[in-house]
Amino acid sequence: MLIGYIRVSTSDQNLDLQLDALKQVGCDKIYRDVASGAKDNRVGLAEVLNYLRKGDTLVVWRLDRLGRSLRHLIDTINQIKEQGSYFRSLQESIDTSTSGGKLIFHIFGALAEFERDIIRDRTKAGLEAARKRGRFGGRPKKMDDKKIALAKTLMADKSNSLNEICEILHVSKATLYRCLKKE
Repeated sequence: MLIGYIRVSTSDQNLDLQLDALKQVGCDKIYRDVASGAKDNRVGLAEVLNYLRKGDTLVVWRLDRLGRSLRHLIDTINQIKEQGSYFRSLQESIDTSTSGGKLIFHIFGALAEFERDIIRDRTKAGLEAARKRGRFGGRPKKMDDKKIALAKTLMADKSNSLNEICEILHVSKATLYRCLKKE
């Protein structure tokens, strides 16, 4: 059974083009969403994924109607595959019930993995370059060496209360104790 899914981003847009294309290929049932592709929670998509049965084919007009990103698209198509169903995109001529369609889908998966690896490598290289320049990520330290020395001096004078010392240094008691413990 061919099951269709159509989506537009806003109510100003028209579903007719997608609807006509899916009816022309013989979709028995068509689910629809009027929601941004970036939205995680699309009711129509959830309903169609729940409705699919083994041997059914989910048909979309174009790939971008189904997935927010390449990763989301691949995850969604994998979910369809796990249900024993197939996926078909009319504009890109992808049909996972055929060997050629499966090949294209695996190429997409490899490209998505390659993209993730490149991002990870760039991030690592950027962090390493920053460290070489003396910049480290994370929250700035509340107490440097000067403040720690001042804290020790203030703590040695018994006339200063712990609250006063923390107020002078602009730190909490926990931070003060933690920094003094490290020294």
